[in-house]
Amino acid sequence: MAHQLLVVDAFTSVPFTGNPAAVCLLDDGEGPVDAGWMQDVAAEMNLSETAFVDLSSFPTTGEVGLRWFTPTVEVEICGHATLASAHVLLERGLATAPIAFSTAAGVLRADRAGNGAITLDFPIDTPVAGLPGGYFADEFADALGASVVALARCRYDVLVEVSSAEEVRDLEPDLSALRAASGRGVIVTAANDLPGVDADFVSRFFAPAVGIDEDPVTGSAHCCLAPYWAERTGKPSLVGAQLSRRGGTVGVEVVGDRVMLRGDAVTITEGVLRR
Repeated sequence: MAHQLLVVDAFTSVPFTGNPAAVCLLDDGEGPVDAGWMQDVAAEMNLSETAFVDLSSFPTTGEVGLRWFTPTVEVEICGHATLASAHVLLERGLATAPIAFSTAAGVLRADRAGNGAITLDFPIDTPVAGLPGGYFADEFADALGASVVALARCRYDVLVEVSSAEEVRDLEPDLSALRAASGRGVIVTAANDLPGVDADFVSRFFAPAVGIDEDPVTGSAHCCLAPYWAERTGKPSLVGAQLSRRGGTVGVEVVGDRVMLRGDAVTITEGVLRR
C-alpha cells in the first residue's frame, strides 16, 4: 500500500521559508488508518506538523477528514498544515474551493483569496488577561530574557507581550522553563517597529511541551494574536510577521467569532510513502 506524501512550505511564496508541513493523502479507500502509524510517520518526517488528509467520505459528505501530528503528539488544531493541505487539494484538482475540513476543532474552511493565496476560516481564540497556576510575569521574563508587558491565556497557549519587536527577534529563551509553563506553547509578541518588516505586529512561538522547540510560522496562534492586536489597534484586519529563522507572514481578520487567516503556500517535494 502507498500514499502520496508532499512537503509544502506554508505562509510563504518563497521556497525554503515559511513553515514546512508534510501532507499525506489517505485516498486508497482502505478504511480508517491507525493513529499509531500516523504518529510514526510524523516522527519520521520530523516537521512541526504532518497532516493526514482523508478523502474517503468527501464524495458523500462534502467534507475532507483532517488530522495533525507533531513528531510526538496529535494536536487539536493547526493552521499551517491546514493551509498546506488546502494548497495540495486545490493544486491537484482533488477538491474545489471552498473546502470544508472535518477536524477535532470542528469544521474548518479554506477558500481561494486571489493572487494564489488561501484564506482559512478558524475559530477565534480570545485571550484572557492573567494566568492560572501561579505563573508570574517575572518567571516568563527570566525564561525569555525579555521585558514582559502583559500576560494572557489563550485556549491552547500562553501569550506574552514584550516591550519591542527587537526583543522578539533576538529571543534566546530557556526552553526547559517554557516547557513547564501550562498549555501547548508560548506566544511571544510585540507591536512592530522594525524597519523593513511590513506587518502590524510580530511574534515567535515556542512549544517544547509538544516536541517543537520553535515553530517557524504558527497559524493557530494567530487566532489568539488577531483579537489581541485588533483590540489594541482598533483594526480588525492586520498582518503578523513571525520572526523565526525561516520567517513568514500571516494576514488576519476578525469576523465575529471567527478569524480569517490568509497566506500563500508552495509545494517543495512530492513522493510516495510505502506502507
